Amino acid sequence: MSCVRVAFIFMGTAGLRERVAAVRSRIAQACQRCGRDPSTVTLVAVTKGVGAAMIRQAVACGLTNLGENRVQEARRKQQEIAMVGEVRWHMIGHLQRNKAKDAVAMFDVIHSVDTHALAEEIERQAAKQGRSVEVLVQVNISGEANKFGCAPDEAAGLAEAVCRLPHLRLAGLMTIAPFAEDPESVRPIFRQLRQLRDALQSAIDNRQSTMQLSMGMSQDFEVAVEEGADYLRVGTALFET
Repeated sequence: MSCVRVAFIFMGTAGLRERVAAVRSRIAQACQRCGRDPSTVTLVAVTKGVGAAMIRQAVACGLTNLGENRVQEARRKQQEIAMVGEVRWHMIGHLQRNKAKDAVAMFDVIHSVDTHALAEEIERQAAKQGRSVEVLVQVNISGEANKFGCAPDEAAGLAEAVCRLPHLRLAGLMTIAPFAEDPESVRPIFRQLRQLRDALQSAIDNRQSTMQLSMGMSQDFEVAVEEGADYLRVGTALFET
């Protein structure tokens, strides 16, 4: 390997380490503001469009929770970085029922269950594969037509249905806030998801776990932390310079 190539890898890794440290520092500061323990917040590094070499560097920097939007892209990357160590894969994009078989085999957590039919198909595939899958119910809090997710008033029924499926474990709720220059403008979205979670937690028969919240991305994750986010789905702040 040439000296130029070695220098390039070193600089790339150093830059990524700095960005990871900066994001973790911002998470810690947000936790301090609202009296939370930073260890309770899971940073999911969104690797959409990120190559295998950079993903290996990310894992070396401690980013062992990786999020992908598409099954096909995730399959290729999992094959390419199979030897980098222990990684927990999160499906964070819209999932079609015909991709459920592959998703069950490839992902540890599926954040985007938004219909009864999809939940039932994931259950069917998980039973076939002898797997137990953590899932989150995706809720379209903002009501935007271009976003997936069940309506807030449908979330309880879907969550209850998931709880009755023996190979699924209801891990919580997920939402995608509208993009906004001012993250404070989407605080009500995150707050509404937390309030919905709190209401469902006490209303449904969910003996499997305390429901967590998957919300917040690069542009608004600090506000999401302050409103109770447990999973942050961050890509741009980590991988774009």
